[in-house]
Amino acid sequence: MTNRWWTYQQERFPIFAHGPLILAFSLSAMSYSALLRGETALRPEAALVAFVTAFLFFLQLRIADEFKDAEDDARWRPYRPVPRGLVTLRELGWVGISAAAIQLAGSLWLRPLQALWLVVAWTWLALMTKEFFVHEWLKAHPVFYMLSHMVIMPVFDIYATACDWLMAGAAPPRGLVWFLAVSYMNGIVIEIGRKIRSPQDEEEGVETYSVLWGRRRALLVWLGAMLLTAFCAWRGAVLIGFATPVGLLLLLLLSAAVLLAITFNAKPLPGRGKLVELVSGVWTLLMYLSLGAAPLLLRFIQGGVR
Repeated sequence: MTNRWWTYQQERFPIFAHGPLILAFSLSAMSYSALLRGETALRPEAALVAFVTAFLFFLQLRIADEFKDAEDDARWRPYRPVPRGLVTLRELGWVGISAAAIQLAGSLWLRPLQALWLVVAWTWLALMTKEFFVHEWLKAHPVFYMLSHMVIMPVFDIYATACDWLMAGAAPPRGLVWFLAVSYMNGIVIEIGRKIRSPQDEEEGVETYSVLWGRRRALLVWLGAMLLTAFCAWRGAVLIGFATPVGLLLLLLLSAAVLLAITFNAKPLPGRGKLVELVSGVWTLLMYLSLGAAPLLLRFIQGGVR
C-alpha cells in the first residue's frame, strides 16, 4: 500500500522536487506582501499554513489532471500510474478531498475570511478541471488553453499573500500586482519549458509545443516569456528597493537560458529537452526567492544589526 503511493509520488508529484519550489513560492508571496507593507518578518503560523495549503493545492492540481486526462492517458500513455492500475481515480479523489479538509481547517484557524480566498482558488480549479465547459474549443486553441489555466497561479497567489496582509488586518498592498504578474508568467515559463522536446523524445498523442510550433519557435516563445517575467520581476523589485541584485540575477539567468536555447536548437540531442525543463524550474525558484524571501531575510538581519 505504502510502496505504491511512494511510486505514484515519484512519477507524478515528486515531493523532493516540487517541495522546495512550492516553499519558495508560498514564503516569497507572503514576504513580498510584507515588504510592501514595510514589515521585516512573517508570522510563523501563517507561513506554515500558506506552505501546507500551497503544497496540497498543487497536489490537487495534479489529481485534477489525472481526472481530466484519464481518457487520453488510457489511450496514449498506458505506462502512467492510473492507466496501469497502480492507483485508481477514486483513491485519488479521496486524497484530494482529504487535502481540502486540511486546507480548510488551516485557513479557518488563521482567520475565517482567509477561507474565502481558498474557495475562490478551488472554484477556478474546478472550472479548469471541466475545461471551462468549452473542451473542444480549448483543445483546438492550445495557446488559450495555457493562458486560461495559468490564471490559477495569481488566483492562489492572492490566498498566499493574504496570509500576510489579511492576518495583519490590512488591505492588499499597492504594487502586489507585479508579484501576481510574475507568478502568472512563471507558470507559462514552466508550462512551455516542460513541453519542449527533442524529436527523438516526442510521443504520439502528446501535444508538445515543439511539435505545435516547431522547435525554434517554441524556444523563442519560451525566451520571450522569460523576458516578460524578468521585466515584471524587476518592476516588482524596484518597489522593495531590491532592483539592482534582482536585475543582475535576471541578466545571468537570461544569458544561461539563451545559451541553452541556441545549443538545443542547433543540436536537439535526446534528453536535452529535460534541460529546458530544469532551467525553467531553477529560473522560477530563484525568481521567487530573489523577489520575496531573500530581501525579507536581508531586511530582518539588517534590522537586528541596528
